[in-house]
Amino acid sequence: MTITTGDTIPDVQLVKVTGSGPEKVNAREYFAGRTVALFSVPGAYTPTCSAKHLPGFVEHADALRAKGVDEIACTAVNDAFVLSAWQKENGADGITMLSDGNGEFAKALGLTMDGSAFGMGQRGQRFSMLVKDGVITHLNVEQPGDFLVSSAEHLLGQL
Repeated sequence: MTITTGDTIPDVQLVKVTGSGPEKVNAREYFAGRTVALFSVPGAYTPTCSAKHLPGFVEHADALRAKGVDEIACTAVNDAFVLSAWQKENGADGITMLSDGNGEFAKALGLTMDGSAFGMGQRGQRFSMLVKDGVITHLNVEQPGDFLVSSAEHLLGQL
C-alpha cells in the first residue's frame, strides 16, 4: 500500500551522510518536530537526478526555507558513500543525504520501482514530499520516466 498525505513517516532506519561519516538515524525520529522537504531519486549520478532533480533543490533551497522548511533532504537506494560523493560533486552541502541502501524506506512507503531492465534492481520511485512533525502534508509521485511533479519548483508552488 502506498503512503499518502496524512500518513506518518514509517519507523525504519536510514543512514545520514555527515562530515564525520555515515550515521544511522530512525526515520520517524528524524522527521519529528520540524518541517522537512524530502525528495527521492532513483539513483545518484543518473541523468535526470544529476541534471535536474538535485540541482533544483540546491537552487531553490533558500526559497523553500523562507516558506517554513527547516531542512531539505534527499533519499535514494544508494549507499551513504555514493550519496556523499554525489553531494560534494554537485555542491549540495545544504541538502541532507539520507541513504536507503537496502530500500527499506522506499518499501515501507510503498514507493518502489523495478530498475532491473537498466541493471539497477529495486529502487525508490522519484517523488517529493513535505513532512511536518512526521506527517506527510504534500506528496508528489512521478509516473515512470517523468519529471513533472517532484521538482523543487513544483513543491515550492504548493507552499
